[in-house]
Amino acid sequence: MFDRILIANRGEIACRVIRTARRMGVATVAVYSDADAGALHVELADEAVRIGPAAAAESYLSADAIIEAACATGAEAIHPGYGFLSENPGFVDAVSAAGLVFIGPSAKAIRAMGLKDRAKALMVEAGVPVVPGYHGADQDDALLAEEAARIGYPVLIKAVAGGGGKGMRRVDRVDDFPDALQGARAEAAAAFGNADVLIEKYILSPRHIEVQVFGDGTRAVHLYERDCSLQRRHQKVIEEAPAPGMTEEVRAAMGAAAVRAAEAIGYSGAGTVEFIADGAGDLRADGFWFMEMNTRLQVEHPVTEAITGLDLVEWQLRVAAGQALPWTQEEIPLSGHAVEARIYAEDAENGFLPVTGTLSHVDFPGFARADSGVRAGDAISPFYDPIIAKLIVHGPDRDSAIAGLRKALGATRLAGSVTNLGFLHRLLGAEEFREGRVDTGLIERESAALTLAPTPSEETLALATVAALGLAQGAGDGFALWSPLRWTQSLEHAGETVERQVECIAGGFRITGGPDPVELTGVVPGEPLWRYTVAGRRRSAVLALAADRVTITQGGAPLIFLRSDPLARVAGQGAGGDAILAPMPGLVCRVLSTPGKEVREGDLLMVLEAMKMEHSLRAPRDGVVATLPVAEGAQVQSGDTLLTLEPDDD
Repeated sequence: MFDRILIANRGEIACRVIRTARRMGVATVAVYSDADAGALHVELADEAVRIGPAAAAESYLSADAIIEAACATGAEAIHPGYGFLSENPGFVDAVSAAGLVFIGPSAKAIRAMGLKDRAKALMVEAGVPVVPGYHGADQDDALLAEEAARIGYPVLIKAVAGGGGKGMRRVDRVDDFPDALQGARAEAAAAFGNADVLIEKYILSPRHIEVQVFGDGTRAVHLYERDCSLQRRHQKVIEEAPAPGMTEEVRAAMGAAAVRAAEAIGYSGAGTVEFIADGAGDLRADGFWFMEMNTRLQVEHPVTEAITGLDLVEWQLRVAAGQALPWTQEEIPLSGHAVEARIYAEDAENGFLPVTGTLSHVDFPGFARADSGVRAGDAISPFYDPIIAKLIVHGPDRDSAIAGLRKALGATRLAGSVTNLGFLHRLLGAEEFREGRVDTGLIERESAALTLAPTPSEETLALATVAALGLAQGAGDGFALWSPLRWTQSLEHAGETVERQVECIAGGFRITGGPDPVELTGVVPGEPLWRYTVAGRRRSAVLALAADRVTITQGGAPLIFLRSDPLARVAGQGAGGDAILAPMPGLVCRVLSTPGKEVREGDLLMVLEAMKMEHSLRAPRDGVVATLPVAEGAQVQSGDTLLTLEPDDD
């Protein structure tokens, strides 16, 4: 076994690897950018090395800096985590050339699965079912159009070097094919430097089912399947294992196909073979097809660990150190059901816009597994993926696992940034999901209900008002000598402002301004549980206070109330539709307008890149561009003016 490894990653996966390595007696070296100098993974590791500035291209994607850090600290091997350099065969070659061990598959195996068209041709040779389609090298427009017609609409255009939904277009009609092809090619070229595409039959009710495989270079085993059908913009949101509706016959067929795929390329380490299955009816042994292989550990690997009782990172270290696979296929157990939710710093009610902020409170319930790379006081950086944590619950069956995860989300205390906790809670309660009727279009179909901000009760508004005013802090009975006995507080929730008045009463507070007055007595603030009495009932709520907001969770989704500033609100309204402000910190990657240019409402004016996503900024009305104070390549902060329109005389 290795004495010391370097982890070429950050955040929750770096922390995850460190914890297993520590249990195994293996020393760890962390690397960090300037943005992560005080990060949790830096604190947990035995040693840490700075590798560059905040931008990933100059730090976590700098192969030379990472290898130099490994050599300088005496590390024998490098664990790539996922993302960044984890599936870069050139990095694997460089690691080997430096005399180090890459904790993952060979560069040859990564290359074999790196291009979707070549990978599918290889899978056909290995007897793995693939979706009907065209995977040829000839990229002539007319030929591709002919192939699409032969396959039959709807079809899916996919970048051969793609992933994460980049360079992907669904086409339902022949007339739409030319524009979709050009759009997919342009996006693929920008994202991957390769504009080639393949065309596949689009499965109308697709399920995304993947199989965890593990190989030692000569043989492979599978550790059962995961269902990752709940996706948004091709990004996974909820994952579970095993897949709902899975039968032993289909599991055996799918597992055997995944093992054939891994053994066909001499795979070593952890990998995932992803299949698309027809979700229109029951799962069938002849109703799934190879989609791609991820040649690394997956974000959702904890649900597999939960149902098997195994530590996949430990397996990675042992196999990379030259040991054989720890268990045979027959020895791998399958017990119960596990569900994972990805908690992000994003505003689900506002188009899932990524957000930043400093986390003033971070607390996860002890009955759930929480894989996280942050703690209270950490900032959500605009430079990286805005994931806060993964919450995983295991139960004896699917219903209990889902119920446990909903309870865990409700008991999670996060403050200082907007999160998708409420969206996740509603998604887990959706009827289709609870009944196991899942496919990749579920979130889009139910988006209106899933992203609808819940309406707070008058009781919750009353508690938020008292908390925002700080009345319960240090004043057990709500009365402070020489203080005024009446206060007014404005709160903003889901874009609407409400105003409530508070007056002291014996033992508590009376809150008015709503349909009916609310009396809260015996208010006892806590960390994080606040207790109080209303209408003769003793109640509690998880409450977190930050500088500008109050977050309350009471048996479900969290509600966020901003301490409204009337002057700031009036100033913002005064700008009307004349200015476009940066919705978050980010990089201006494209500017598509100039001063003096006439624009129409909805025209694309600028593209902002933040947290690994591109955000289109469009004209709020018809008009003429007046000023353009930023240029391509500029780094901007939230609220910065990016463009203004000439005043509308009307």
